[in-house]
Amino acid sequence: MTNQEKHRQGVSEWGVTKARTYKDLLVWQKGMALVKRIYQIIETFPDQEKFGLISQLRRAAVSIPSNIAGGQARHTTREFIQFISNAEGSVAELDTQLTLGIELDYCSGLETADAFELILELRRMLNSLRRKLTISPQ
Repeated sequence: MTNQEKHRQGVSEWGVTKARTYKDLLVWQKGMALVKRIYQIIETFPDQEKFGLISQLRRAAVSIPSNIAGGQARHTTREFIQFISNAEGSVAELDTQLTLGIELDYCSGLETADAFELILELRRMLNSLRRKLTISPQ
């Protein structure tokens, strides 16, 4: 297969499959699943938190797949890495805010266990993606 054929099929010259769009990225798909789960969890939060913790949780959760999408759509690897770093920051914010929700008795550890598993998985995936992008010549 020529390099031109590989490029058309989304394969780099090193044999690594490239995502054609951000929707092809498993890390983006996991980010979207986490957003949906956060929205389910915050349904039980008190109305007084609508413009406080609920708003912060939504913003941080939505920011994760949004940064992944925005970065993948950029023209340089350097820009993509910056957006992945932003997504990593949003994962940390979300982890903190969800922990606060538990400490304020707005939700339980049992109720949020799956969300924390997704947070941990996303943290690993984003870290791995950033490392691969850093060492991958473009």
